[in-house]
Amino acid sequence: MIRCIRSRNRAAHAFAALALLTGALTSLPPTVAAQGIVREAPKDVRPGRLVVTAAPQITLDGKPDRLSPGARIRDLNNMLVLSAGITGQDIPVVYRRDAAGLVHEAWVLTPDEYRRLGGVDPSSAEGFKRLNELLALIFGARK
Repeated sequence: MIRCIRSRNRAAHAFAALALLTGALTSLPPTVAAQGIVREAPKDVRPGRLVVTAAPQITLDGKPDRLSPGARIRDLNNMLVLSAGITGQDIPVVYRRDAAGLVHEAWVLTPDEYRRLGGVDPSSAEGFKRLNELLALIFGARK
């Protein structure tokens, strides 16, 4: 019987803490509550055009490829996109591969952002540096 009383007390304390926390969050100044997530420029990525044919089968720049298990595709608002929801669409992205060589992460770009990355060759050291500079500008402008 004592065990039940303790669990009720814990539940009451948890409920009270939740109520206090909820009240505290609603009383935040609007500037604090309105701050969004800042999207960081990804490192060691490559630009490409992604088409999901039948998940996990994809094409990157017209060449057959595959998504890794648990692959993450992020849209312009840094929200996850399900691969089935973009099937058949030709989407400009920057992507990163996992250790097995499968596409594990992709960030959707606007057509204008992709055009800005179009002349960059990430295989050279100078091209890789320029790619990271452009990505920092692109993702910094989305705040």
